[in-house]
Amino acid sequence: MTTSPDRLRTRLPGISTRAWEHPADRTALVALRSLTGFDTVLRTLSSLLQERQHRLLYLATAVRVDERQFRTLHHLRQDCVEILDARTTPEMYVIQSPTVNALTIGMDTPFIVLTTGLIELMDTEELRFVIGHELGHALSGHAVYRTMLMHLLRISASVGWMPVGGWALRAIVAALMEWSRKSELSGDRAGLLCGQDVDASVRVHMKTAGGAWVHEMNHGAFLAQADDYERSGDLRDGVLKLLNLELQSHPFSVLRAAELRRWIQSGEYERVLGGDYPRRDQDRNARIADEVRAAARTYKQNFDASEDPLIRTVRDLGRDVGSAVTAVGHEVGDTVTKIGKRLNDWRTGTSE
Repeated sequence: MTTSPDRLRTRLPGISTRAWEHPADRTALVALRSLTGFDTVLRTLSSLLQERQHRLLYLATAVRVDERQFRTLHHLRQDCVEILDARTTPEMYVIQSPTVNALTIGMDTPFIVLTTGLIELMDTEELRFVIGHELGHALSGHAVYRTMLMHLLRISASVGWMPVGGWALRAIVAALMEWSRKSELSGDRAGLLCGQDVDASVRVHMKTAGGAWVHEMNHGAFLAQADDYERSGDLRDGVLKLLNLELQSHPFSVLRAAELRRWIQSGEYERVLGGDYPRRDQDRNARIADEVRAAARTYKQNFDASEDPLIRTVRDLGRDVGSAVTAVGHEVGDTVTKIGKRLNDWRTGTSE
């Protein structure tokens, strides 16, 4: 496994995290922070969790990546840091586990963890995408909320019987899960900007969905599954899709690949590579209201274009209701106009 120094990748000096953050990610985070009790939970967890102890655990049970250990991963991380012009380089660990997983955690100083199951499954360019994805999480400040979610899931299992606290905790966990799914879309964009290899980004999702036999899979057919998933079924299937996703911290692999394809097709990916992206020194001037409006536009575009049976039903219902309201409005307007004309004729003595 070697890196590809011969391939030139576009550097993105001064790039802001806003360049890759999905509007839904930023809006979900705003909604999460507005939840009653969220700040209290965050402060409590920050004081209870011994981050140094957490890092020491990985120092003792995993392998820290540097120029002497997992050198290939070290170089891939360095490439990603340079491309995204990161001011700091997060620590990275490899831990023995058959589970295919990568995560970025830490309340104050985030660090990246890769499992051996992931490393053995992915090739070099796919790992570059994964490491860029995790670096995007670290730079966007996602690690603190991911750490919260990880610990709250453990806590909620033990306090779920509590009549008040349990439900409040579940509300925060549900909001964190919703945000977590959206934040993965941001991480995928950061991963693509680091690797700048569309095929590799899709292969990562193909492998997480179907395993190592990627030679038996087809790029186009895999993406077509997302279209079939969205269009197929009836209203009941639309509800079942929501229920399937409810307890997931990550979007489904097929849908993540399709969402990344939409970002590429929008032209935004090429614009960023061309140098047209927000800079860090402009972040202080960014207004959250603008981000919310951008998210609203994204949601509306996706809603209007969706072929999901549930969304299609809601959209058609809304259109029918809107048409009915418009028709009633015209009818009322015509009636008022006629009455007004009759009154005017009566007043002027021209009525029949």
